Amino acid sequence: MPGKHVAPVINNLDGFEENLPGYLSPEFPVAVLLDYDGTLAPIADNPAKTKMPVQLEAILHKIAKHPKVFLAVISGRGLKDVQQNVNIEGITYAGNHGLEIEYPDGSRHDYELPKEIQKNYTDMVQELKEKVERNGAWVEDKKVSLTYHYRDTPVDLKDQQKQLASEICKKYGFRANQAHEAIEAKPPVNWNKGEAALYILKQKFGDNWSQEVSVVFAGDDTTDEDAMRVLSGLGRSFRIAADPQIQTFADFRLPTQAVMTDLLKWIADVYVS
Repeated sequence: MPGKHVAPVINNLDGFEENLPGYLSPEFPVAVLLDYDGTLAPIADNPAKTKMPVQLEAILHKIAKHPKVFLAVISGRGLKDVQQNVNIEGITYAGNHGLEIEYPDGSRHDYELPKEIQKNYTDMVQELKEKVERNGAWVEDKKVSLTYHYRDTPVDLKDQQKQLASEICKKYGFRANQAHEAIEAKPPVNWNKGEAALYILKQKFGDNWSQEVSVVFAGDDTTDEDAMRVLSGLGRSFRIAADPQIQTFADFRLPTQAVMTDLLKWIADVYVS
């Protein structure tokens, strides 16, 4: 499997058409798997303030209705939270980095955490709240994973607090991943956005899904790299990042979240125009 690399950049709609001629076809279905924060919606100071740009949202609703477009949103947010923010019926949602998945018919797949991990999670949340939920920082408790947000913490206190938060998460056996002005604590299980993406594709299109559907994945964070890695050579993935030298498993880099509107236009031009 290919390693991380500096991916070529796509800046606009023409860039998708020039770099990926013929990848999408109106006769062949496409699975569009997307992150939410920083991908469908710009990063906000507080997760409650995120909102999809009007034009992007309109195109997303349009392509979601097309019978040859399968749409799934795979987010680090809790399932109900991401459903409320995207608010499109008839699509698949995965929350908590894929630990909880809900299909359009209301059926679900929930990754069952061992009892010991569940107890460690409860204890970890309590200790984080007691020791580092201060100076503008707060714990977003998503029941099976959490995010420690320190965006509003004074600069001279950030490093100390995030370091302590990371140590507390690791003490309870959880994986502490760096995110945008946040630490994401995920349980020590072999399940992530990559495993969730593969599970969703197999459930929808069968074991030979890579022969049955084109795949587009987009994300902006380290947790999205799990999906980009497993989809290498099987689909086309896009990492949103301003850093021109960022190392990624993605096929292409999008320099800003705004280019996501062009990515969705590219898909819409093939299937709904």
